[in-house]
Amino acid sequence: MTLHHYALELEWTGDRGTGTSGFREYGRDVLARGEGRPTLELSADRPFRGDPARWNPELLLLAAVSECHLLSFLHVAVTHAVVVTAYTDSPTATLDQRGIGGRITEATLRPCVTVADPAHVDLVSALHAEAAEACFIASSVAFPITHEPTTRAAQR
Repeated sequence: MTLHHYALELEWTGDRGTGTSGFREYGRDVLARGEGRPTLELSADRPFRGDPARWNPELLLLAAVSECHLLSFLHVAVTHAVVVTAYTDSPTATLDQRGIGGRITEATLRPCVTVADPAHVDLVSALHAEAAEACFIASSVAFPITHEPTTRAAQR
């Protein structure tokens, strides 16, 4: 077994002069810093009094699920000698809010993959299934992730 450790620094920057004296009195602005990386400007989602111009935890979780699948898929493609020339995704997720709590109940990935060889188009579905099994993030979350892939061959 190999263990990998991850660390970052978070700083709340939402004090408007009165701290958390009331729900409407403080900003939800946060900065995330990682060594050698650009600072991320984070906030809560707009319905939770956040700044819609900043990344929120729900979007970051969805981005992690989508990117992990993408990276796992590219690795699996190489192991099957499938040359991928383009990959995009338009993922979505649903949050079921219950009072002060809630949870992400599902995510759907919609990867659109372009392969160099038209003979590999039919193989791509199986590669997505293998990538889903290999994805670290998908294995770590407690909600179902469905895949609605499309595949096309590169134009010659």
